[in-house]
Amino acid sequence: MSATIHHLFSPARAAAACEFDADLIRRLDRNGPRYTSYPTADRFTDAYTAADYRKALAARAADHRVRPLSLYAHVPFCESLCYYCGCNKIITRDRAKAERYLGYLGREIDLQGRLLRGSVRVEQLHLGGGTPTFLTVRQIEALVGSLRARLEFAPVVEASIEIDPRTVDAAAVAGLAAIGFNRMSLGVQDFDPEVQRRINRVQSEEQTAAVMQAGRAHGFRSINVDLIYGLPKQTTTSVARTLERVIALAPDRIAFYNYAHLPALFKSQRLIAQADLPAADAKLQMLGDTIRRLRAAGYVHIGMDHFALPDDELAAAQRRGHLQRNFQGYSTHAEHDLLGLGASAIGMVGTNYYQNCRPLKDYYARLDANELPVLRGYAMSADDALRRAVIQALMCQFEVCKDTIRDVWLIDFDAYFAAEAKELDTFEAEGLIERDASWISVTPRGRLLIRSICMVFDRYLRADAERRRYSKVI
Repeated sequence: MSATIHHLFSPARAAAACEFDADLIRRLDRNGPRYTSYPTADRFTDAYTAADYRKALAARAADHRVRPLSLYAHVPFCESLCYYCGCNKIITRDRAKAERYLGYLGREIDLQGRLLRGSVRVEQLHLGGGTPTFLTVRQIEALVGSLRARLEFAPVVEASIEIDPRTVDAAAVAGLAAIGFNRMSLGVQDFDPEVQRRINRVQSEEQTAAVMQAGRAHGFRSINVDLIYGLPKQTTTSVARTLERVIALAPDRIAFYNYAHLPALFKSQRLIAQADLPAADAKLQMLGDTIRRLRAAGYVHIGMDHFALPDDELAAAQRRGHLQRNFQGYSTHAEHDLLGLGASAIGMVGTNYYQNCRPLKDYYARLDANELPVLRGYAMSADDALRRAVIQALMCQFEVCKDTIRDVWLIDFDAYFAAEAKELDTFEAEGLIERDASWISVTPRGRLLIRSICMVFDRYLRADAERRRYSKVI
């Protein structure tokens, strides 16, 4: 079942600024998912196989209301290890490994292309990692060529790529633009030299500025910069200094992520000394100061840790009610299926999620056997799809129209979510939400705690013990 729920919403509310209240966050902060999907990826099961995914594709092909497609291709290689990173990556300087990987990625594209032929129109493309620019421009061009040869692309495609500014020069940026990329996301994290040394990512401001300048010169429509707060040796002063320099570079989007120190899950984080991390109150001040500075600089709070200039397409999508949230974060195209390609990549077709094998040896073995490298997945129930629609609306538009949910799913919203309504009482009493007969709306005061509000509708999180696997909401 598809959920077209973006036709009723309030543009004025979507554009409202968030309010920062440190005391409120201290009281209500808790562990919870980031809701890049619902159900969340930790609910996927290996009982879901490639055969189930093939059935989902067959159903998609038979549906006359076929949704457009977004593509995500994962490039797992990095030249050096960033200690904070929790992504699926392989640290190597051996370029032959990339060439071999691309060969297998081509096999997966062949298999997917045969199954999707005649039922696909690609409108978005994203290369992530790892470090996509570990690949040469020639290799990236060949990869995009393989995709275009096997899948139908729309005349205009939103094509984005994650870039490590240490790995490209102006000529490479020009080459990426010639291939068709028009958006870039730059990893920065922090400009402070001491912080950079502690996380093993030494990257000058000049390198970042040069890539941004080249991107604008060659027609990139949107440039995003990733920052992280809570890193070792950061202070409120050093974060403010980094933010000042980033604002001066005027990226179209800024992501300001909270560092989640989970060394039990991510081995590389064991190289970061717990004693070097800023205290919780200092992190809160970093967040509050950043929100105020970005607002003063003209940035709009999109949601959670994402900000954009008002004329950026991300902000425009939110105003139109077309914003969605997927495994790459906030996206401008709602109602798209997502085709995940490469080791560990996650995709979504209709009400089905799937994830590819993570280790390269397993990914290669499946493709050697001429099989799709699907490791696990999840087929949503009607209840899952309903709750996903509610959570998506709250995460992206900060409100949900109960009448629209009623019309799409043929339910009485208040009766169906009677237990959840009682849990929402606390948030309403705190002034985080407002409710009437037709709407649940998140106030500016509640925006930073949107994950906590969404958790009310997550039927898998009824036991507090389940929440321990997640990072803090703030």
